[in-house]
Amino acid sequence: MNSLDLMPNAHKEEIVKLRAKKEKLLASDKKGVLVYRKLLESVRHLRAGHLDFAGDVVQIGKAEELESGELTRVEEVLRSLIPWRKGPFSIFGIDIDAEWRSNRKWRRALPALPDLEDKVIADIGASNGYYMFRMAQHNPALVLGFEPYLHHYFTFRLLNGFAGIDNLQMEPLGVEQISLFENSFDIIFLMGIIYHRSSPVDMLRDIKKAMKPGATLIVESQAIPGKEPVALFPEKRYAKVPGTYFVPTATCLRNWLTRVGFQKVEIFFEHQMNRSEQRRTDWMTFESYTDFIDPDNLKLTVEGYPAPIRVYLKAKV
Repeated sequence: MNSLDLMPNAHKEEIVKLRAKKEKLLASDKKGVLVYRKLLESVRHLRAGHLDFAGDVVQIGKAEELESGELTRVEEVLRSLIPWRKGPFSIFGIDIDAEWRSNRKWRRALPALPDLEDKVIADIGASNGYYMFRMAQHNPALVLGFEPYLHHYFTFRLLNGFAGIDNLQMEPLGVEQISLFENSFDIIFLMGIIYHRSSPVDMLRDIKKAMKPGATLIVESQAIPGKEPVALFPEKRYAKVPGTYFVPTATCLRNWLTRVGFQKVEIFFEHQMNRSEQRRTDWMTFESYTDFIDPDNLKLTVEGYPAPIRVYLKAKV
């Protein structure tokens, strides 16, 4: 299945050219690409028999499907891809406890989702594809992940190389290219992305262009507490992240969506972030949530800003 086959848009030629440029990079011998490609090639012959995407843990394969040497090699490859940000996964019986307990986000979003069956879906900032695999349980026509970071892109390619799910595909593209897929998607997921954009309203306009009439947008975002329609703009960093720009209240984010022209905008979940949901593990050994929050006042970040909550919104075109 080719993702363009399901997308009646006016920019196919431009997308094909962009793909060709990306494919040339991915086939190059540049060190940053070659390392990932060699990892994938070392296990490309392996296919999983057991697949289960219905539970909190995305399961691809069982240990007994591989010989001991193959299982050792798979674990070496998986550990070479540390840090694992999204999860959890079980890959041929190897349990990957990722930094984020992404299953919690999925469970919160699930009651608000439209029917995913036979739908064309985009997952913007798809990371290693955890949510894409969870969507696969619902038999979509296609889930297209947008993920510009090669680490995440190649991790998904490894996982889906084992799983072999044809209706899950990923492009090494960012949200900057979403408007090229004009009038293409029935559902778009935008989870954990909007506060990393310096022009969030412009981004939402581009996303709206890519949606079919009647399509649904699911947004999950870091936010600050409060009912006023305001956004925090940190001087340098927010929770130690320099690439954070506008951190809105839920009301502010709702107003952005409304001003762009989305309909039936609904805030359907809010919760306080905590160290049990985002944390260091053996599969993500760098700084995490505990390091971002003032140890003497858990309501503040280390910079003195309000500590983050997470908010979930749903909107229609």
